Amino acid sequence: MPSASFAPLRHTGFAIVLSASFVSSTGTWMQSVALGVYLTQTTHNTVWLGLVTAAAWVPSLVGSPLGGLVADRWNRQRWIQINNVVMAVAAALLATAEFTGHLSPTTACALAVVEGLASAAAWPAMQSLLPDLVDRSEVLAAVSLSSAQFNLGRVIGPVLAALTLTLGSPGWCFAINAATFVFVVVAFLFVPRTPRPRVVAPVRLWGETVEGARRAWSIDGCRYPIIAVAVVAVTVSPFIALVPAMAIEVLRAGKVGTSWLVSAQGVGAVVGAVTLPGVARRTSRVFVLRLSIAAAVLSEALYAFAPSLSFAMAALVVLGAAYVGTLTGLITSVQLHAPVRERSRILSLYTLSLSVAYPLGAVVQATVARWWGVRVVTGLGAGAMALVVVGITLTQPSFWAPFASASKSEAQLLAD
Repeated sequence: MPSASFAPLRHTGFAIVLSASFVSSTGTWMQSVALGVYLTQTTHNTVWLGLVTAAAWVPSLVGSPLGGLVADRWNRQRWIQINNVVMAVAAALLATAEFTGHLSPTTACALAVVEGLASAAAWPAMQSLLPDLVDRSEVLAAVSLSSAQFNLGRVIGPVLAALTLTLGSPGWCFAINAATFVFVVVAFLFVPRTPRPRVVAPVRLWGETVEGARRAWSIDGCRYPIIAVAVVAVTVSPFIALVPAMAIEVLRAGKVGTSWLVSAQGVGAVVGAVTLPGVARRTSRVFVLRLSIAAAVLSEALYAFAPSLSFAMAALVVLGAAYVGTLTGLITSVQLHAPVRERSRILSLYTLSLSVAYPLGAVVQATVARWWGVRVVTGLGAGAMALVVVGITLTQPSFWAPFASASKSEAQLLAD
């Protein structure tokens, strides 16, 4: 089981990408925790948590389709480097504003827009690059390891953030994050370029985007995950944005409690990302996906009404594993079914679906939380997801079939 999970690491290019991404993820989570603590302690208003989340994700409306189009035509490694330079500048400006006493919630949101735009533009290139760095039979494991590094950063980043916040100010977390983006730029100089067909046709931004959307919509294995991730993002995902409010305002655990909760989710996510490919090999990808969704609903409900910090952390460990299993299962289906020529554009639509639905859910739940409380709104999100899953299973049982379909080479590894 472990060999299946770690097989992609034998490819040097993938190992470099994974390592660079891990460093960047650690810095990103340091900044996320520090910014959440800053907003909660200075405003005491959960709405700002939703707004800064929206500011970071809404730019995907532009960045994701543009990034997908560029990644299908140009050197993906160079495109990733350019966007990391932009993110480094944004994080450095955030640090400067904090150090000089000019940081405000409005400034934080403005810089989140810049960083979010660059991140969204780079993401389709990063995801479409992964299948080119490993064997096709290793794609699920590669996606899972990618999720694992991101969530390992979720474990280590908050711990480093807590230490940094104890010794200094949030600005140091922002500065460290800027440095990690620079590290990515350097690391990608050593990622080998994979030959692919050259696109010589004139650029048609709207036409090619629509073409990719039509192609995605015509393939069940792409269309269903794109729809499903939006539902998950609206109902379940907003708990991530509300973690600082849960820790500080509800559990009275302060900024250190915020770090512990974020790290607990990361621990679960790492465990899930490392072990689930092996489970999928013994059973099927669709079994792991459905199990993950069910576990996410149950664990989020337990987290919503946790009586203590330790109970909330235990619930988030389970939720972290279930959440990464859900998103990994969905995006793996898209990567395996998307045609090579349109892969980046179709993956950008997956990103777009997540990037529109998540901030929408975060803003709505953060706003409602002002009146009903974080516990109630988080529990309602879990309940809504449960109703959707039960409804689909009873009325559209064939909905799950495309997630399980695979080519013969995939079937041999994933036992679909």
